[in-house]
Amino acid sequence: MKLPKILFCILVLLFSTTAWSKPKQFYVGVLANWGHQQAVERWTPMMQYLNEQVPGAEFHVYPGNFEALNLAMELGQIQFIITNPGQYLYLSNQYPLSWLATMRSKRHNGTTSAIGSAIIVSANSDYRTLYDLKGKIVAASDPHALGGYQATVGLMHSLGMDPTTFFGQTKFLGFPLDPLLYQVRDGNVDAAITPLCTLEDMVARGLIRRADYRVLNPSRPEGIECQCSTNLYPNWSFAATESVDTNLTKAITQALLELTADNPAAITAQLKGWTSPISQLAVIKLFKELHVASPEHSRWDSVKQWLEDNRHWGILSVLIFIIATLYHLWIEYRFHQKSNSLIESERQLKQQAIALERLQSASIVGEIGAGLAHEINQPIAAITSYSEGGIMRLQGQEKADVQACIELLEKIHKQSTRAGEVVHRIRGLLKRREAVMVDVNILTLVEESISLLRLELARRDIQINTQIKGEPFFITADRVGLLQVLINLIKNSVDAIADSDNVRSGKINIELDFKEQQVNIFIVDNGPGLAMESDTLMATFYTTKVDGLGLGLAICNEVIKEHEGRFTLANRSGDTTGCVATLSLKKRGSEQAVV
Repeated sequence: MKLPKILFCILVLLFSTTAWSKPKQFYVGVLANWGHQQAVERWTPMMQYLNEQVPGAEFHVYPGNFEALNLAMELGQIQFIITNPGQYLYLSNQYPLSWLATMRSKRHNGTTSAIGSAIIVSANSDYRTLYDLKGKIVAASDPHALGGYQATVGLMHSLGMDPTTFFGQTKFLGFPLDPLLYQVRDGNVDAAITPLCTLEDMVARGLIRRADYRVLNPSRPEGIECQCSTNLYPNWSFAATESVDTNLTKAITQALLELTADNPAAITAQLKGWTSPISQLAVIKLFKELHVASPEHSRWDSVKQWLEDNRHWGILSVLIFIIATLYHLWIEYRFHQKSNSLIESERQLKQQAIALERLQSASIVGEIGAGLAHEINQPIAAITSYSEGGIMRLQGQEKADVQACIELLEKIHKQSTRAGEVVHRIRGLLKRREAVMVDVNILTLVEESISLLRLELARRDIQINTQIKGEPFFITADRVGLLQVLINLIKNSVDAIADSDNVRSGKINIELDFKEQQVNIFIVDNGPGLAMESDTLMATFYTTKVDGLGLGLAICNEVIKEHEGRFTLANRSGDTTGCVATLSLKKRGSEQAVV
């Protein structure tokens, strides 16, 4: 009988010893700015460190937002809390709390003041200062967040702004903080109020691009690695409730103060260690500003009080108002007296403007009619030449060369099309329509110009060569107008060479020099050159040809001006005779003026 009793006593003793030696469980509330999972991963090594340093106690992470931690404190579910001074002061007004240690920020060289707000907007927005956000939509994490909202409210108070009415709408999105900047990126809000380093952290994680955002009212205090918009306040601290034994709080405090920066718990928690609790005076002053009681008297009472204290200014304001009203009535009376004469003068001016418009239209129509005759003559002459050549070929051969006939007909078709385009362009000018600007390959236009004049070149035995320098690109131009310019200039060179008695072998060189922002086109011939100044030759109705109208170069000059380009004529340098026509045109999309 004694043996079972002895075994029973031993089992009871072992059970009692095991139960007595089981560590007591403690829960540490942690503000989860980036979500619960991130908070658990960040602070679990710190809890393990405390488990090793404080015998008989086992610590666990209890993540949550402001409301969750406040409720957990009320229900007694947490005995410690790691949070910012704002929530500590809020909780200390309801529950007895005591600071054990203040965090030293690893990111900012161990500083203990690393809480502030960054007001972030899109980089391509027009907002440059906090004043630009009046009436706009902003996003913040929580109204109780010291760095996520309250620090900005303190800044607004110092600038004389009322946060309740200054913004058009304030959206509180809670935690995590990532959606704040996503809302700015997607254009759902105009600005986001984020805790210090939120932007830099998201950039480091590859979630956003730094170039897409801009910080308003930016500053970078000494030792701080991130841009801040507000003053900086004390860092997060470790606090305990009154239910925790004093000896335990001493052991925890000693363990926190002995934590080194190279300890894995400190590295994971992103801190450089802990220090003794620092003063919360700055936060207390901020909270006093944020909770200023509204005055009981109305605005009208304030106005009456001001009038009583500044009676003479009030009387002066009333007199100025009366004088301004009388002056306004006098001005209105005088205006009424002159209204009939002004209306009559306006009618006369309109009639004169209509008459002037008619005269100007008649002048333009006359000049355009002459221009039409000049421009249409070239394709008609080419059609005549091609058709005569085709007839001669058919008459001189017993069997018709079908392919040669097709080529001639295609050339005739091109010339007729060109004549139609010229007519349409002239009609567009008569109707005052703007030239149609499209993307144009200038090399194709040069080839078309040469092709349209190839029969004329062969008939006069003139060689034409094309040279290209640089990397070709498109230009934005009126295709028909620019084609007219090129044909006109090449035709002028052909005529000059044909009329010269000293030229044995006619040559025309077309050089296209593609620069970075423009293309320079040089049309060089070995004719006799210019007989007078280029400005004289470009004048309307001035010509050196017997059958010329004096509109070719004038039209060329006008077309190039429409393209914001440059057109010049000059003789060749040195002993070589001939003329150089230079066209300078912008690259497609270029805003730089031609040189």
